[in-house]
Amino acid sequence: MQIKRSIQHPIREFVDMDHRWRGPDAGLIWCWELGRQKADKEPELAKSVREGVLVPLTWKGGVAKGTKIKKKRGSLFYLAEWQGLAGKDLDIDTDDDTRLVCSATGVEVTYSRKLD
Repeated sequence: MQIKRSIQHPIREFVDMDHRWRGPDAGLIWCWELGRQKADKEPELAKSVREGVLVPLTWKGGVAKGTKIKKKRGSLFYLAEWQGLAGKDLDIDTDDDTRLVCSATGVEVTYSRKLD
């Protein structure tokens, strides 16, 4: 399933837990909105993300400095939050893997719903 939401949409004011996590998007929109909120509070972190750094966040999928591995797996929740931090539209296909390479470390991360 393709989950999309434009950055032009305002962040939802109050959404109950059932709506956040058990809706058709399975929490991806909420994670994306959290990333957008975090970008406002932590502009330096958002700048790193816009530069392609896969920063450590709540969900599995970030890359810590000094990591020796070349490939790893990450959660779609991480990808959604990362897209929000970057100021991008939410655009995730839950049926396909998404691969990103961290600009700071060169580590390739494959994001999949298998970890959610």
